[in-house]
Amino acid sequence: MTSTESHSSERIRAAGLRATLQRASVLDVLALQPGHHTVETVHGWAEDLLGSMSMQATYDVLGALAEVGLVRRIETPGQPARYEARAGDNHHHFVCRTCGSTIDIDCATGAAPCLVPFELPTGFVVDEAEVTYWGQCRDCAAAPGEGSDATSPD
Repeated sequence: MTSTESHSSERIRAAGLRATLQRASVLDVLALQPGHHTVETVHGWAEDLLGSMSMQATYDVLGALAEVGLVRRIETPGQPARYEARAGDNHHHFVCRTCGSTIDIDCATGAAPCLVPFELPTGFVVDEAEVTYWGQCRDCAAAPGEGSDATSPD
């Protein structure tokens, strides 16, 4: 067991889950591959690491890790769900309308929850704000014939 695997296992146990080899491996590959990855991509990496892992197991592991806050699930309209290791800091995302690439954007204002509504019913408490910026990434905006619909709604 590597130090990364033992660290992942410790984090999994601390979150109240049983530290299985599959869970530790998925957490490892997400930590080693920063970014926003589909289930299929994570599955491929986990299979490479373990030798064998079913797609259903990958879905189950990602779901369990997201539920306890060890990974973050990003769901944007028209895009497959993506997962990232950067969780718990209430950052936002920019999604390219053309290629679907997704990047992290730190809080728009101040610290989490970053944005608080002006009016909130009595007793309601905001602890997180989720913002998605839409547009075109640098490569797509620079491509010939692209960029003209960067602000048009889908």
